[in-house]
Order: sequence, then C-alpha cells, then structure tokens
Amino acid sequence: MLYIVSTPIGNLEDITLRAIRTLKEVDMIAAEDTRHSRILLDKYEISKPITSYHSYTDDRKLEQIISILKEGKSVAVISDAGTPGISDPAYTLIKRAIEEGIQICPIPGASSLLSALVMSGMKMNQFLYLGFLPLKKGRQTLLKSLAQEERTMVIFEAPHRLERTLKDLKEYLGDRQIAVCREITKIFEETRRGKISEMMTHFEKTKPRGEFVLVIGD
Repeated sequence: MLYIVSTPIGNLEDITLRAIRTLKEVDMIAAEDTRHSRILLDKYEISKPITSYHSYTDDRKLEQIISILKEGKSVAVISDAGTPGISDPAYTLIKRAIEEGIQICPIPGASSLLSALVMSGMKMNQFLYLGFLPLKKGRQTLLKSLAQEERTMVIFEAPHRLERTLKDLKEYLGDRQIAVCREITKIFEETRRGKISEMMTHFEKTKPRGEFVLVIGD
C-alpha cells in the first residue's frame, strides 16, 4: 500500500489523528526533504525508516521504492507541506505505483490551495488551479488563454517572483479582484484583498516575504 499523507502547511498541529497513526504504522516514509520532515516526525514521536524523494530523485530511487511496495510492505509519501502530488514530485511515484497495480490510499489533510480559496472571498463553486506559472516558455501563451476566464483562479508564487507575476496578471487579465495570501497558518499569516493594481502598489513599497497563494476573481 502506498499512502499519500497530507502534512501541515505551517502550523504543526494541522495534522489528522489518522495521518499520525499511518506514519507510525508504515514500513517506510518517503519524504521530499528528510531534514524538514524530521521536525514533524520528532514532534509526534514517529520513528520509522525515512528516505528522500524529491524532484531530483533519479529512476533508481523510484524503482527501489516500487520494489519495497511490491514486496508487500507499506510506504507513506509526504511532502514538505500539504498534500503530496500537488505541485510536488510525489506525482511521479503515485503514477508509477498505479502502473504497477499497487493500491493507493489518500490520507487527507491541510491544503494551502483550499485554505486560500475559502478565505479569499471569491466564488468557490468553480475554480481553476494553475500551480506555479511557467517562468519562460509558455507563460505568455497561458496568460493570454486566461483573458476571458470567468472561474476563480488559484496560483502559487514565490516571493522573489511576486511583483513580476502581479504585473503580468494585470497586463493579460485586466485589473481584477485578487486575494494575496501569505504564510498560511504560520505566525505572519496575512491576506490582502483588492485590485491587482493595489497589490502592485503595496508590494512596490513592502518587500514580499514568505510563500504566496494568489486567488484571482473575474
């Protein structure tokens, strides 16, 4: 069994009892960053063999994990924060396990995507998740294709790229309503709402810090 275990996105208390039990019962944990994950595992007194599985992991490590699963053992995959597979490398492992007929079990939990969406004030009946925008190739084409999009859109962004992304959003989508969510569940959690142009003005004066989720209205 491959368990897809959601972990906290900031506050370490945002983990389910089922997730803790699962991590204590599996034969091995595959973590995006073992050092980062040790903080969570130590807090809940979870002592299991742990291996790294990240975007730079080669095929040999992938096949090692698959071999362990095919032996009848259980593995839990966790990301640095949130639900594995959402804009992180766990997707490749999940896809490979499905190809091998290995049973998959999701353990739901924290999600910055949903947290930002529900506190944005934007329509939630339909939304489009875009993850991180392309840095170069395909960026302009994607943004142009979204010009007439009426669904709420959700984007992840790093602090050093935030100002560029706000500028591009205004250029291609117009001066829409936006919620800029920062450091969700952490000490400096903040959500700013307004027009894209207003957010541009704010971040010209205030250096962006932390991880951002952008929720864009119609």
